[in-house]
Amino acid sequence: MKVVAIVGSIRKESYNMQLAQFIQKRYTEKLDLEVLSLKDLPMYNQDIENEAPQAVLDFKAKVKAADAVLWVTPEYNGTVPGVMVNAIDWLSRVDKVMIGKPSIIMGASMGNLGTVKAQLHLRDILFSPGINSPLLSGNDVYIGAAHTKFDEEGNLTDEGTVKFLDVVIDNFLSWAKKYV
Repeated sequence: MKVVAIVGSIRKESYNMQLAQFIQKRYTEKLDLEVLSLKDLPMYNQDIENEAPQAVLDFKAKVKAADAVLWVTPEYNGTVPGVMVNAIDWLSRVDKVMIGKPSIIMGASMGNLGTVKAQLHLRDILFSPGINSPLLSGNDVYIGAAHTKFDEEGNLTDEGTVKFLDVVIDNFLSWAKKYV
């Protein structure tokens, strides 16, 4: 299954980017995961949405070509980061490439609760009319104390979290097949 990961952090040492890359490496036999960069996306502007810059067109084309989307969000001030909202704004306009595309949400943070608040907000956003993405429920991945669960190479080393991810990824792939 072709999946794109949209990571809401552009920080070099991002735990959320490490999580997406870990999933990309660990489950290479199960899914074809491409981690998309949000660094080059300009701020959404309705004045240019019909003649969007090439970076936006390329980003949207990759999302459109994917069978599903993995959203990996940090939590900034109790919500979703601006770079992720900006990406969603571009995806929700003109050709609306997310409509009907299955999604799953994950996140990691140094706090004990992981990214619970951000994921709740992201769920609401993904149900909005311009996105309308079905979400796998009951498989929530909130990685708290992330600074203790990744090694210096970006590998997730917490055995319980890895085992849980094994189950969640299998559940997601089985569930998402009905949308492909």
